[in-house]
Amino acid sequence: MIVNSRMSKFFITVGLVAMAAVSSAQETKLMPPNEVVASAVDLLARQLDGRQAELSKDRAALYAIIDEILLPRFDRRFSAQVVLAKHWRTADDTQRERFIEAFYQALVRRYADGVLEFNQERVTILPFRGDVSKPRTKVRSTILLDDGSKVAVDYELVKRESGWLLFNVVIEGVSYIRNFRAELDSEIRASSLEEVIARLEKEALTLDDE
Repeated sequence: MIVNSRMSKFFITVGLVAMAAVSSAQETKLMPPNEVVASAVDLLARQLDGRQAELSKDRAALYAIIDEILLPRFDRRFSAQVVLAKHWRTADDTQRERFIEAFYQALVRRYADGVLEFNQERVTILPFRGDVSKPRTKVRSTILLDDGSKVAVDYELVKRESGWLLFNVVIEGVSYIRNFRAELDSEIRASSLEEVIARLEKEALTLDDE
């Protein structure tokens, strides 16, 4: 199935906010991965209820909602490390911290519009089949499209002391981390890591001004 750019934004952004479960970190820590994602979907629906038109005109408010939900529950460092792959090892500490922040900000701004397409009734979290004793796991879901077909969207999580944290979204078998890794590896080879970081920082600022 071919997923268009607009729908891809929706799927990835739902994945990016999928860790918004409960306000108590201790409660989140005790929740199995599928319940964390399911409760996140419910919270996102409540945050957006009746506000789509308002938020489509107020990017700052939209970003604030995403940050509030996502930042405590998304493993930004691990996701950035996996995306950079071998380039992470050659980056200095300053470059790593700048990349983590720039990649996150650019990612949120690139896919923020997808939040406005969110419809809780279209999302089905499938029964969890993973092993919670392992350091990584996957929560599977399906999203119902307008034509009645369904798209598989999987959320990959890593276990931390604070609970399960999201680090990747896989749409119909296509990993956003793998795509970004290939894209940025090619760009770094053609220029440099420093230039890529600067480009991502500029991208976030540019999208803020739109």
